[in-house]
Amino acid sequence: MVTDFAARGWAKLPYDAAVRDWAASAWQAGQIAKDAPEHALWWDCENTWFIGVDALPNDAAGAIGTGPALTGAPVETLQALYGEVLPLHPGQLSITYPGYPRPRMGESEAGFRYRIKRDAAHLDGLQKGEDGGRYIAEPHAWILGLPLTENVDTEAPLVIWEGSHEIMRTALLDALAAHPQDMWHAVDLQAPYQAARKQVFETCTRVKLIAQPGEAILMHRLSVHGVSAWESESEDLPSCECRAIAYFRPILPGGAVAWLANT
Repeated sequence: MVTDFAARGWAKLPYDAAVRDWAASAWQAGQIAKDAPEHALWWDCENTWFIGVDALPNDAAGAIGTGPALTGAPVETLQALYGEVLPLHPGQLSITYPGYPRPRMGESEAGFRYRIKRDAAHLDGLQKGEDGGRYIAEPHAWILGLPLTENVDTEAPLVIWEGSHEIMRTALLDALAAHPQDMWHAVDLQAPYQAARKQVFETCTRVKLIAQPGEAILMHRLSVHGVSAWESESEDLPSCECRAIAYFRPILPGGAVAWLANT
């Protein structure tokens, strides 16, 4: 479990009734948020994916309105691993529906093939620039996923490449070694990132991370991860028409240097 986090790059946290209460409150708010007109731009993949960045109206402790703050196993684990829990941003509300994946708006044929074949696997924190390169833009401290609905392995589960964080760290540090640390954010990492990702696919085990409301998934900030396809037939859905997970990824003080540190 958490004792293997440094090697695997992920941990499934045990069921906690306080987290279950938080998830129930968050899902109530999430169902309102996904249909809000101001969030219409987050619908993509022909309405089979609500991306929902910053869509949850939680405060820095995770509380939504009069609902509970986020406590219990996630907070205790983060404190044990990192010494503190950074203030939480408005949570991402990632919701998938039967039929996912379908092409994203403006997605090329090659991009869609990658989405299907490799689960749109990516490293959070890197973003494409206007020149087509990839740059360190959002150095997250950690990635915490909190299921809001029942999750099964055939309904667009979260997937991760176990141990990929160390491959990514080594590759990016090698690419940045010749540059001053205060300029790391301006270095195009597209080529080393793609090469490292290829190595990840060839050498790391792909794992479906299945958790239920009340549980949580903690991922290392440098882990390669994605979303698998929805394989179930709609008439076979157990209790909900969708799969919903709330994500928190607070920005790490210290920027790119801290992001690539061995922590």
